[in-house]
Amino acid sequence: MMRIKFLLTVLFISVIGFAQSSQSVNDYKAVIVPLKYDFLKSENQYRMATISKGNLTKAGFQAFYANEELPAELSDRCQLLYMDVIKDSGFLVTKLFVELKDCYGKVVYTSEVGKSKEKDYEAAYRESLNMAFVSVNGLHYKYSGKTIAPNTKAGMITAAPVAVAATVATQPAVTPTPVADVADPNLLYAQPTDNGFQLIDKTPKVVMKLLKTSRPDSFIAIKDGVQGTLNAKDNQWFFEYYQNDKLVSEKVSVKF
Repeated sequence: MMRIKFLLTVLFISVIGFAQSSQSVNDYKAVIVPLKYDFLKSENQYRMATISKGNLTKAGFQAFYANEELPAELSDRCQLLYMDVIKDSGFLVTKLFVELKDCYGKVVYTSEVGKSKEKDYEAAYRESLNMAFVSVNGLHYKYSGKTIAPNTKAGMITAAPVAVAATVATQPAVTPTPVADVADPNLLYAQPTDNGFQLIDKTPKVVMKLLKTSRPDSFIAIKDGVQGTLNAKDNQWFFEYYQNDKLVSEKVSVKF
């Protein structure tokens, strides 16, 4: 009986080790930092974006704000991690933790929870975030040089038998570009940038930033500090992102 328990324990540890090693922060070249987190009212409020970038740099990562122009070697967005800071509920205690996600919104790493009993919001947020980064520093990040396939979602089985793969077209089907409804009062206009487009409203105000991928019908999209994708389907554009581990899809009217 003791031998069975021992073998089960070893098997459990091995499975956990494999799950952690299959996706490592060391496999990503840099981290994108949003200018605003969901629990804040404005961009870089309490200098939280600045503190985030500084802590990431201290931990050994290359870090860039979401609105920064990236070096050419970082043009593949699936080689990057996307940071988020989550506020956890707590009575008389401020709790924050860091999440690092891949380009599909899947969480690759979650930090320990940083806590503060400070009553002042700015002091509490700063102390909690810095404490959360203690565990990030403990990762001892160092880029592994591993290449991550941009078309492969984590957890998705993509392998196929050789005989079948030989008969399948090598180029993925591309969805036709949706036709914009110019009568839509919420219509956004695409302006070209070095890495993609920025979508502006009639104000004009920049509502969303788009970064090119290998497909003309899909973009990495950033809106209000939230990273997701803008995809064409059913003759419409949809901004898709994860919120509380659930996929959210918002229709967006765009004229390119």
